Amino acid sequence: MKKMTTFAAPDLAGRLALVTGASGGLGLGLATALAAAGAEVLLAVRDIEKGEAVLRRIRTEVPGAHVSLRTLDLASLSSVATLADGLIAEGRPINILINNAGVMAPATRHTTVDGHELQFGTNYLGHVALTTRLLPLLRDGQARVTTVTSSAARQAKLNWADPQGERKYSGVRAYGQSKLANLFFALELDRRSRAGGWGIVSNAAHPGTTLTGLYAAGPNLGRAKPAPHEKIMTRLARWGVLVHGVDQGLLPILYAATSPQAQGGRLYGPDGIGQFTGAPTELPVYRSARDEAEAARLWDYSLRAAGLESVLEGIHDGPRSAG
Repeated sequence: MKKMTTFAAPDLAGRLALVTGASGGLGLGLATALAAAGAEVLLAVRDIEKGEAVLRRIRTEVPGAHVSLRTLDLASLSSVATLADGLIAEGRPINILINNAGVMAPATRHTTVDGHELQFGTNYLGHVALTTRLLPLLRDGQARVTTVTSSAARQAKLNWADPQGERKYSGVRAYGQSKLANLFFALELDRRSRAGGWGIVSNAAHPGTTLTGLYAAGPNLGRAKPAPHEKIMTRLARWGVLVHGVDQGLLPILYAATSPQAQGGRLYGPDGIGQFTGAPTELPVYRSARDEAEAARLWDYSLRAAGLESVLEGIHDGPRSAG
């Protein structure tokens, strides 16, 4: 891959994109960049009031932007199904899906509406459910699906003895596992798409160490006093050490989701030391995510955990028309 210092999305006029977690941070930056490139962007947000403010902001920054809101709480499989069912009813092919939203390292164990550990359920299972339910529209749109992972996945492993931290919980380990699961899913989706002729290109990307609200929202859950994470990150960003801003952090994800050169079954991230900061580049897939048997096992486990097995029964192998 040619060395880059920055990246701008190609012309995306006529393309429909869906971005999760679009009410702030990387999701907002990605939605803005996609709209600026001409795509119609669906902003999937949990907080509609924040979403309305984001709509106004994007329309101010990108005059003529074609953006709209969709309600989505990834910590509720019912919310995921409602959004997906609505989009299926609309019947419009989706060309770009960016599975971005997430929560990071709550100090104490929290669960989703459905009883899953919060990070595994939100960062991973919610996105698996959304992508799976939208497969007909993604196939019709010959879509690029980019799932956001983290460099934390490098040192993570799937704990099959206690996959959701019910016996022993560590916020940091649970976060790493959820992001490793994201990477496994992105790679397995691409393998299954190629094997089944689905026409979907699936890859993964991570933003490096990017200063967003992620460092306050998650770590402050379950704490009586604010966690120090955001203060530390803000200081490092001010010094220009190991942390970059949203405008730079979103570039590997934007590249993975829109560049004609970005391929399926690949991982993209920043090219700097330790993958903390830098320009977008293709990275070697982490050793922790190379076991295809493990990926298939996780795929099957996830479909059962999210109640998705019957959803896939209606999706047949072979290409669909783009009508």
